[in-house]
Amino acid sequence: MLDELEGAGGAATSLYVPHDLPATDAEKTLRAPLGAGIEEALSDITDAVARSRTGAVIFWGEQRKCLVTPPFPVREGLFSSGYDVELLRALLQQERTVALILVRLGAYAVGVFQGERLVSSKVGTGLVHSRHRQGGSSAHRFERHREKQMEYFFTRACNHVREHLEPRLQQIDYVIYGGERHTLLSFRKQCEFLQKFDDRTLEALLNVREPRQATLQAAIGQVWSSEVVVWDEGEPSAINAQHSV
Repeated sequence: MLDELEGAGGAATSLYVPHDLPATDAEKTLRAPLGAGIEEALSDITDAVARSRTGAVIFWGEQRKCLVTPPFPVREGLFSSGYDVELLRALLQQERTVALILVRLGAYAVGVFQGERLVSSKVGTGLVHSRHRQGGSSAHRFERHREKQMEYFFTRACNHVREHLEPRLQQIDYVIYGGERHTLLSFRKQCEFLQKFDDRTLEALLNVREPRQATLQAAIGQVWSSEVVVWDEGEPSAINAQHSV
């Protein structure tokens, strides 16, 4: 797609929107550079930029009009004429070391990837009973027992996370989580080691039903995927574009 954009003719504008642009500044930042013909699409573009946790790249011209939400953060803003794809191409082609941590109650998987190549991983399970639906003293005892199971399960998972991430503490570019949101919040709270990666954590949550070895390999494909919105005769349509390093 980038090759096609690069070869497209006619007047065009490229706008790189950094990931940390305040939502209140999005419309003001977008309106002036993109100029004529942007009004009908401005609301859709502003919404897409506001939702993105990695920023966006907008190519707006006579031949092609599209918005790309890349898998990794756009660090700096840029406005240029023509279809300027080089910064986006460089962002996608840069090899990164990414750690995936997938957790649901009863199962976890941790993997470290260089690009899309898995270099270190551990998958495990643990017994955690479902919640007790009835009341009474027996329910309270059951809930305390369940909390102990969760604590033991999280401790085991945290130890394996540390085993695989700590030797690569300086090399890991990003940590990405997948699984069930509430479980992950509890796990991250208990596993204090993960605080070392707070400044490198991408908050997008991967949709993972069962943390397994095969799931890790499938999940890295999600990590490297970009969302592309294309305007064709004024109507936006969204596609997912998976980029392979």
